[in-house]
Amino acid sequence: MAVAILPDLGTQILIPACAVVGILFSLVQWVFVSRVKLSPEKQSTASAGKNGYNDSLIEEEEGLNEHNVVLKCAEIQSAISEGATSFLFTEYQYVGVFMFAFAILIFLFLGSVEGFSTKSQRCTYDEAKMCKPALATALFSTISFLLGALTSVLSGFLGMKIATYANARTTLEARKGVGKAFITAFRSGSVMGFLLAANGLLVLYIIINLFKLYYGDDWEGLFEAITGYGLGGSSMALFGRVGGGIYTKAADVGADLVGKVERNIPEDDPRNPAVIADNVGDNVGDIAGMGSDLFGSYAESSCAALVVASISSFGLNHELTSMLYPLIISSVGIIVCLITTLFATDFFEIKAVKEIEPALKRQLIISTILMTLGIALVSWIALPSSFTIFNFGTQKVVKNWQLFLCVGVGLWAGLIIGFVTEYYTSNAYSPVQDVADSCRTGAATNVIFGLALGYKSVIIPIFAIAISIFISFSFAAMYGIAVAALGMLSTIATGLAIDAYGPISDNAGGIAEMAGMSHRIRERTDALDAAGNTTAAIGKGFAIGSAALVSLALFGAFVSRAAITTVDVLTPKVFIGLIVGAMLPYWFSAMTMKSVGSAALKMVEEVRRQFNTIPGLMEGTGKPDYATCVKISTDASIKEMIPPGALVMLTPLIVGIFFGVETLSGVLAGSLVSGVQIAISASNTGGAWDNAKKYIEAGASEHARSLGPKGSDPHKAAVIGDTIGDPLKDTSGPSLNILIKLMAVESLVFAPFFATHGGLLFKI
Repeated sequence: MAVAILPDLGTQILIPACAVVGILFSLVQWVFVSRVKLSPEKQSTASAGKNGYNDSLIEEEEGLNEHNVVLKCAEIQSAISEGATSFLFTEYQYVGVFMFAFAILIFLFLGSVEGFSTKSQRCTYDEAKMCKPALATALFSTISFLLGALTSVLSGFLGMKIATYANARTTLEARKGVGKAFITAFRSGSVMGFLLAANGLLVLYIIINLFKLYYGDDWEGLFEAITGYGLGGSSMALFGRVGGGIYTKAADVGADLVGKVERNIPEDDPRNPAVIADNVGDNVGDIAGMGSDLFGSYAESSCAALVVASISSFGLNHELTSMLYPLIISSVGIIVCLITTLFATDFFEIKAVKEIEPALKRQLIISTILMTLGIALVSWIALPSSFTIFNFGTQKVVKNWQLFLCVGVGLWAGLIIGFVTEYYTSNAYSPVQDVADSCRTGAATNVIFGLALGYKSVIIPIFAIAISIFISFSFAAMYGIAVAALGMLSTIATGLAIDAYGPISDNAGGIAEMAGMSHRIRERTDALDAAGNTTAAIGKGFAIGSAALVSLALFGAFVSRAAITTVDVLTPKVFIGLIVGAMLPYWFSAMTMKSVGSAALKMVEEVRRQFNTIPGLMEGTGKPDYATCVKISTDASIKEMIPPGALVMLTPLIVGIFFGVETLSGVLAGSLVSGVQIAISASNTGGAWDNAKKYIEAGASEHARSLGPKGSDPHKAAVIGDTIGDPLKDTSGPSLNILIKLMAVESLVFAPFFATHGGLLFKI
């Protein structure tokens, strides 16, 4: 067998070096953002608003008190930041207890495989060799599970801190023009993107090297223990996504229904008691939740690829460089995203509103093209010209150019899914305009059109996923699918930057409205927000597409580890699993939707109560009680996130223990197939309704003006559609991709236990 061009030492230097570069780059971006000053106390009044620039400010032209505006922005920002921080701390306390209990469970289940013996055992795939005891795998899987959970928490928390740091700064920059505001919001997003990508990579690399000190040449055991990292990352992401999603949507629905529909006041009006809770929600749901979610996908696709590689020629011959091929792809991805980011912040300047969305789309295209070249280079230097990949009991010969195509296919499928999502959710195209037009005849037709759009938007992404699965499996079996998922996630830093940009712009608009800034500033932040809405939908498309590939790769690794040769749908054991698995996403969605509904109900009652009982609230002389609304959202989301989380975490355990690995393989396949469809249609339906409402509000075309203005009957119908879509696009839809990945990675981690002790009911 040929060897890779890149020496092992080169790999050992390249991976941590790229991760450190990513962290340094995010710090540089943060320094740029922090130059926008938010504290007039530290300076004289005159310099406070100047932010170190000599540009003329809108406030000066209109004679508004500069000092007060900056103070008000700083005050609102600290209220949002405090709300988000206290919610996340409360959430992490509850989830921390759960994680600790689950870690004990992992240790006990995996340790009992060989009866807690400390003797070496025969290797699973090569019986001639001796491997480390099952007890070691139990201990190291538990450690990597806790480290994955910790990294996931850190990713979400840092993202939220950066977003709440940048929102008011984006508002203040909007006074100087839309270009300045765009750069501030985008730089803040890229701080989160690069920190997350680099942290995920660095922690995984360090864990592998530390575990290797004990495992030595037993790479099969080493990489089996590493799978705990993906499980930890995703289980935290599930609670972050569900908890954050319930929080943000309870506040959003409550604020919209009473404020916009009943009281006819603008969005983010400071008189609305739920307005702070709504802005906090953007950070805990869309930022902290999304950060943990994509980190989970990244950790799992890396783990799936490493597990399969460890029992292929890379692992058997101890070729370190080829073995760490998945990590090298991610390292090159960080460098590619770094170059791509410069196109948005330094090479091109945005001068007009209409340039915002193309600039964000250009980010996706540039990163994909550059990454294709990066993958070609990596596949050439880090892989032997020919090698073998484990394929359900046999070794399949693969060439390095075939693996390049596998990763490339995943990368481009991600771009296609992103653009199809954009076509169906952006109000620049006919699907959303048709939904807006249907509001003429009321909310019912709006809902019908929106649902139809969501179902239709599933077609092309599913074909894209199907083609990439077929190509990558044909070339390199399950390893091909795992690296295709990594290909889709290789530009994660850019994807996250674009994704985090949306909620930051949304918050900036809210702060402008609450601080009483001029309508011209609000128009600029609205333009940033509308582009952010579409890009958030693109981010969700990426997350769902990669989740489908990741869970299929994990499914393959699980089937191999549990020593199942074929999954036969015609056997009743498998078929009952299949049909139950397909039902799980519906059960999960029902739980999350109902949670948002019941929390929103409490919020609506509280907002109505305040409008009716606080004297002078509508006139602007009374002050609303924001804290009560924040508390309602916090309490509801903490309480309501437990049942859906328990459903996902306990299903594989119950099925594996009582029904065995064949039924569990059916459950995994069923939940994957139905979960992907519901996730895509839910998030696109919600996104389309949201942008149909924004289309009418903006009134940018003759058609839009004929439906408006704000407060007209078509606009009210659009607001109702948007309110129905909120839990679909921000709670159920995005959480479903975690459901399909998490069940697969959990099954893989517990596979040795299920294979030895599972299927109790069939043994009676």
